Amino acid sequence: MTIAVIINLAIAALLLALLWLQQQKHSSFTTRVFTGLGLGVAFGAALQLFYGAGAPSIAASMDVLDIVGSGYVKLLQMIVIPLIMVSLISAIIKLEGGGSLGKISASTLAVLLFTTMLAAGAGILMANLFGLSAQGLVAGSAELAQGEKLLEKAGTATSLTFGKMVLDFLPANPFLDMTGARKTSTIAVVIFSVMVGLSATGVARKQPELFASFKRFIEVAQAIVMRMVTLVLRLTPYGVFALMTKVVSGSSWADIVNLINFVLASYGAIILMFAVHLLLVGLAGVNPLRWAKKAFPVLAFAFTSRTSAGSIPMNVATQTKLLGIPAGIANFAASFGATIGQNGCAGIYPAMLAVMIAPTVGVNPMAPSFIIPLIAIITISSFGVAGVGGGATFAALIVLSALDFPVALAGLLISIEPLIDMGRTALNVSGSLTAGTLTSRLLGQTDMAVFNSDHAVNLDEEMA
Repeated sequence: MTIAVIINLAIAALLLALLWLQQQKHSSFTTRVFTGLGLGVAFGAALQLFYGAGAPSIAASMDVLDIVGSGYVKLLQMIVIPLIMVSLISAIIKLEGGGSLGKISASTLAVLLFTTMLAAGAGILMANLFGLSAQGLVAGSAELAQGEKLLEKAGTATSLTFGKMVLDFLPANPFLDMTGARKTSTIAVVIFSVMVGLSATGVARKQPELFASFKRFIEVAQAIVMRMVTLVLRLTPYGVFALMTKVVSGSSWADIVNLINFVLASYGAIILMFAVHLLLVGLAGVNPLRWAKKAFPVLAFAFTSRTSAGSIPMNVATQTKLLGIPAGIANFAASFGATIGQNGCAGIYPAMLAVMIAPTVGVNPMAPSFIIPLIAIITISSFGVAGVGGGATFAALIVLSALDFPVALAGLLISIEPLIDMGRTALNVSGSLTAGTLTSRLLGQTDMAVFNSDHAVNLDEEMA
């Protein structure tokens, strides 16, 4: 380890200590997350400015600091499955049957798919406004290699039917899915948990004493899991700092400048969809500014970590403890939103790529005969994003293959993919929060006293 790396890590340790001091002074959770985000951007930019892009000392420093960033993400992923299971089973037991279950799941999916359709429209609009086109883009060795990989994956995308998508959600081996072995493991665990909850309510009618014991067991398990969630969430500012430092210090500013139009168009569409989410929650009778303030910490984490699934614990905690949404609805919205109807990855991204590639095959990207089928394909294919992995890339493959467009051209954007993926992931999580909020309001189950409480902004204290 060189002197330069030691100095970098020492500075990082001092910045982490600053975040710890904030926690000791009981600064609000939002303030600490925002501070971690800002310090990460500043430190990452300083490293790249001082050493230069791609410097070995930066790579070595980030290898150590990544213990904090990726370690935090892994801890979040660790508690995803236990949280989903105990929360859903507990919620169904409290419902005493499946009466509201159909309404909750149908409403959640409807909101997610509707907003994905709008996100596709936003992507098409921005791509046309900025005049995006794949014509004239020059591919380097990395872009060509990515294009070849996409061609290999295209076969899987074209063979993916709606029937296969649905079957892939079903838990043939729930214990395997509890390990997260499949890309659809989260939804499979949701289905299994629902079955357990419904079975328990059936036992309640015939064997109430056994049901009472099981109910008590779930209550204890939920208390333990929620305490575990609290302990992990308290690490959020540190994780956000480390993740943001890694992203900024490793970004290629030259590539960003070369593809600046695509970056601006992408974030234009993302910002537009955030505004749509705020409009929808406002129409549902919820103060959009207060909603955005309370959603900020989980959106900041999703932005820096680039993981919708890893955001589930914080997503559920935000909905239940800050937005006043019941645990059952919160878990459905967070789980479905991480795998189905992703506004950013399954909506905006494939739409923009399709518009970019259309001129290269002689298709007018502004023609209604192209736009209407494209939105329909994107909305339907958003079910399949979780089926065979790859997130936004696989979503794009499904859409481009359905349109019979050349998929290799998508590889031209590999150099700026991390920068755009940050915004897309935050939008995915915002979409799931919107679905939970609208469903809860529709069913009249939102606790507005919790939503209007300023004290609940300290998320890690409220979870204790």
